[in-house]
Amino acid sequence: MKGKGHLFTHLLVLLLCLITGEGAEIIDGNEVPPHSLPFMALLQDSEGTQFCGGTLIDLHVSSVLLGVHTRSKSEMEYRQLQKLDRKAKKTKAVRPLTLPPPVQDVPAGTGCVVAGWGVTKYGGEMSDVLMSANVTVIDRALCNSKDYYNLHPIITNEMLCAGSKDKSHADTCQGDSGGPLLCEGKLRGVTSFGKKCGLKKKPGVYAALTKEQTQWIHKTMKSLL
Repeated sequence: MKGKGHLFTHLLVLLLCLITGEGAEIIDGNEVPPHSLPFMALLQDSEGTQFCGGTLIDLHVSSVLLGVHTRSKSEMEYRQLQKLDRKAKKTKAVRPLTLPPPVQDVPAGTGCVVAGWGVTKYGGEMSDVLMSANVTVIDRALCNSKDYYNLHPIITNEMLCAGSKDKSHADTCQGDSGGPLLCEGKLRGVTSFGKKCGLKKKPGVYAALTKEQTQWIHKTMKSLL
């Protein structure tokens, strides 16, 4: 697990991707209605390679693609490519997601939604369209148990485990790091890591938006204005 400085680095108005070896594509998900998640951001490097997702939480952003649904199409009427010295324009396809007041924890059994353009099967290519999947928060003690992560790594109180509780293998993996974990419509976590993808006993692990993390985000954003 990366520290706070790495977790929310470079763009303080976005919850960004974590560059990890494994974890973060949408498995057993579905394409979302175009532009129905207007807070989603697609991040790319200086060479234009699109590699992970993020969540727009303010309109002052850096070099990211906003208003994207299909990666292979221009969608010029919707897209915005942003730099640090520009303010994003609020439109039907681009709208920030308000940071909610922090909660002590997200209870096991809570239904959540994950979204991103990551690959739809382990080792595959990134999805062309924005996908989403339903996941369920898993008890932290169970996630740390021998049959699950076996304390390698330790799932701390600053992390959330979420995976599939039915016959599906809904999960996140490569390409979705930094995307949102939306629980009951509120942003409660950021896609962090996992073991491969879609494994029932190796669910996705998310950085929880704790009180400390939320305070740090607000403080850092304020310092940039």
